[in-house]
Amino acid sequence: MSSWNHGRRCLVFIACAGLLLICAALSLSLGSRQVTLAEIIGGVTKNAGFTMGELVVHQRIPRTVFGLVAGCALAMSGTLMQAVTRNPLADPGILGVNTGAALAIVVGIAFFGIGSLVQYMAFALLGASVTAVFVYAVGSLGYGGATPVKLALAGTATSAALSSLVSLILLPRSTSMDAFRFWQSGGIGGATFGGIASIAPLIVIGAALGICAVGSLNALALGDDAAAGLGVKTARTRLLGAVAGVLLCGATTALAGPIGFIGLVAPHIVRLIAGPDLRYVLPLSAVAGASVLLLADTAGRVIGSPGEIEAGLVSAFVGAPILVFIAVRSKVRAL
Repeated sequence: MSSWNHGRRCLVFIACAGLLLICAALSLSLGSRQVTLAEIIGGVTKNAGFTMGELVVHQRIPRTVFGLVAGCALAMSGTLMQAVTRNPLADPGILGVNTGAALAIVVGIAFFGIGSLVQYMAFALLGASVTAVFVYAVGSLGYGGATPVKLALAGTATSAALSSLVSLILLPRSTSMDAFRFWQSGGIGGATFGGIASIAPLIVIGAALGICAVGSLNALALGDDAAAGLGVKTARTRLLGAVAGVLLCGATTALAGPIGFIGLVAPHIVRLIAGPDLRYVLPLSAVAGASVLLLADTAGRVIGSPGEIEAGLVSAFVGAPILVFIAVRSKVRAL
């Protein structure tokens, strides 16, 4: 790698880190009540004796922290799923993993009476895992194995079918499933430090597994035969990357709901700037994903003031045109 490329990537990382700080500051300052820089500093540094503006900032801190964590996790999950499937359109939403987690949670609420975050996490991870295995198995059928096109089609079809099942369960329980419908829109407004602490171990494990798989996933991008020739155990690498992606997505979805397009948009933005090397794409995508999610959440609060529009709805509105653009440009070719 040339010193120019290394220097450019360092500059990109510094720029992304600066953008993330700006997004975090905007998340703390903007909303139904705007605050000043002095109030932001006071709300972050004080433990008691808040003015009204400082109290608003203090109450927004868990939301901003969770936006950072959730954005990083979703972007890393999308990056890993794109690498595992060699499909530029892969992300937790496109492959049906988010919908699988949602179905598992609605089944848990409707038939098992679940209500705690730990139960949400268990059902979300189970649903996400089963859906990921099913989509990959269906996409592997026929000639050529798990091609990018077949995986995208299998994920889209599975997501549509599972969404129908969610609606089927919800319709006769309209009064008892209000909490699920709010969760299903996807957002970070209900975050608490306790909830963040509950999902943090799974996110740390998923991130660590993803980082460990980066070298082998880089080789996998050359094709299975080439990767095997380089000594990479392709099946184990795919399993490790998939487990990491499901942990990151499932844990985040349990608390935030199914937030789409973050895992699709962030890696593509980074690849356009820093190239395809996952050693750089994975951490930069995490920073970009956190920035995008915080911007979506802040925009939803500003546009919907004095109420708010959930971040999942804003990210879907912005991400859908980007998905169309990527599909046209990439022609659904492998990475």
